[in-house]
Amino acid sequence: MLAMNKLFLTGTLCLFGVSTFAANGLVVSMKTTHGGDAATSQIQLDADHMRAEMAGRGGGQSSVVFDGVKQTMYIIDDSKKTYSEITKDDLDRLAAQMAQMQSQMQGAMANMPPAQRAQMEAMMRGRGMPGMGASAAKPTYKKTGTDTVGKWTCDKYEGYEGTRKTSEVCTVDPKALGLAESDFAVSKQFAKFFSTLMPQASSQIFSIGSLEDRGFVGVPVRTINYAADGSVSGTSELTDISHQNIPDSAFAPPSGYQKQDMPFGRGRGGF
Repeated sequence: MLAMNKLFLTGTLCLFGVSTFAANGLVVSMKTTHGGDAATSQIQLDADHMRAEMAGRGGGQSSVVFDGVKQTMYIIDDSKKTYSEITKDDLDRLAAQMAQMQSQMQGAMANMPPAQRAQMEAMMRGRGMPGMGASAAKPTYKKTGTDTVGKWTCDKYEGYEGTRKTSEVCTVDPKALGLAESDFAVSKQFAKFFSTLMPQASSQIFSIGSLEDRGFVGVPVRTINYAADGSVSGTSELTDISHQNIPDSAFAPPSGYQKQDMPFGRGRGGF
């Protein structure tokens, strides 16, 4: 869960061992900017797996891998040669724990003065707690014209949560990128994997959009996110996308890495 906000901030791809090759793999390269700092990112997908890399603590390399067959996510720390494993059952237990905590907090807020209650609700929304208003709401989009991103002419959409503009998305027809709906089957699996705990996460996962599930049409080639004060909080742009053969080893913890407790607490008095 803690890795979701950095899921697509990556470094250099590291592959381990000798293996067979997965057919019809897709490699997506992006450039992301946050607070003036730019980084390149790469996402790898096959029919049932998804991998992204990120800069770890202290500048080390970390990876997030989703296995759709096992319904399991791995958070891999290459600098420490460790990994954590998170299953769907783990997320469901955490979601139940958070729902109970949220219910208790809402009960306590009911007795607060209006100003104090509003302040507490704003703080909880800022932390992305499900069910606490706009942060958990599905964004709505309206088409505003066209733009150019790199070599692509794209359709521009503005995203809103309530009346607040939270994002801009510029999309292209998947056929212009040589893509089909099946290329993103695992993205939908990943969104469903997190749906109990973070229903809003599906809007942050790279995939083909449709009006029914995303509110916009096509593949995002640029996404701009806005903070509550209207300033740009981050930008991501597609730089390249291609079908490649991906080693099976890319979608599993490397041999010899030590398994650690989950980052949000199982085995340390958590759920």
